Amino acid sequence: MQKTTMQLPEIKLIGITARTNNKLEMDPDTAKIGGTIQQYFHQQLAEKMTQRKNPGITYCVYIEYESDFTGDYTYFIGEEVTSFANLPKIFTELTIAPQTYAKYTSDAGPMPLVCINMWQKIWQMTTEEFGGNRSYQADFELYDQRAKDLQNVVLDIFIGVDK
Repeated sequence: MQKTTMQLPEIKLIGITARTNNKLEMDPDTAKIGGTIQQYFHQQLAEKMTQRKNPGITYCVYIEYESDFTGDYTYFIGEEVTSFANLPKIFTELTIAPQTYAKYTSDAGPMPLVCINMWQKIWQMTTEEFGGNRSYQADFELYDQRAKDLQNVVLDIFIGVDK
């Protein structure tokens, strides 16, 4: 994983959510993220979005942390928009405040292993490796044109940090 640190401006997204935690996600019978992803793509929800800023770039955001990565959080999948106007009822709006991020870029590999392996490494990292304390405000995965081939995915994971 390659790391860079950056400041990002406010990001406006619309999508769908599920409340979960990492313990639930380790058991296929209780996991919610996979079903939320399937709903998003099988129902072609992105095509129903208005005001899409970068069509085809998907954000998977982790917000509303109960505590840290061991507690409950809300999982969000969607796209960036220029406005929340004319929001279809199925969607939730999300505004990510400006924040400093430690951005990690994966090596190419098959989904979902690339993502799982990255998160397992991130969960073991220290404050020094992040370059600050994790803020637990908003962390996200970014899937762009590098993620089109599911056997050869490259993705970015942004971890919010307090400097």
